[in-house]
Amino acid sequence: MRAQTLMTQWCTRAATCGQLRMSTNTNTPKHDGLDAIFKHKRLLRTQVRKTLKSIQPSLRSHQDNTVQDIVLGAPWFKSSRRLCAYISCAALREVDTLKILSQILQHNNATDGKKLYVPRVEDKNSHMRMLHISGIDDLIANSMDILEPAPVDVDGNAREDVMQANDPVDLFLLPGLAFDRSGRRLGRGRGYYDTFLKNYQDLAKTRNWKQPLLGMH
Repeated sequence: MRAQTLMTQWCTRAATCGQLRMSTNTNTPKHDGLDAIFKHKRLLRTQVRKTLKSIQPSLRSHQDNTVQDIVLGAPWFKSSRRLCAYISCAALREVDTLKILSQILQHNNATDGKKLYVPRVEDKNSHMRMLHISGIDDLIANSMDILEPAPVDVDGNAREDVMQANDPVDLFLLPGLAFDRSGRRLGRGRGYYDTFLKNYQDLAKTRNWKQPLLGMH
């Protein structure tokens, strides 16, 4: 089944950033069309970064709380048992996810609780893994001062990689620089999440799993 997309950020910050147009001219030759798309994305990224930078901290905090409250109160979040979620970075002006992560981890050890996987960047070639954590203390700062899981736990055991898990993920909470109302995502241009998501969706298809729900922030 085709993965559904749930957008939450547009209900708060999209209004601030204005309407984003991600359409392309299909009448141009293929090569020229791709060049136009890449150029348009670069312009959009510049525009959105400038707008996000101008948002007052108090408004940003209010928007972050609003988005997180929407997610935490949603039936699709409450019913999810296995989740992949990003760890927000204030320097990148991403929607804060601390409240969401804390809520998931509070139910980590319950019989009917939730299981959380978070990203770890492995190299500069869009290679990223999602590893299981059981607490915020499992996170360490990488070279860019972004929190991510250590590859092994305190006992020296390798953390479970979601790509080797025996059960499917119910929900992905993905970051993005901007989204339009059709759910199309504009990332930061490195391809980490696009590559990972395609690999996971291919895995789910191979194992005949239901495709995960996608929550865009």
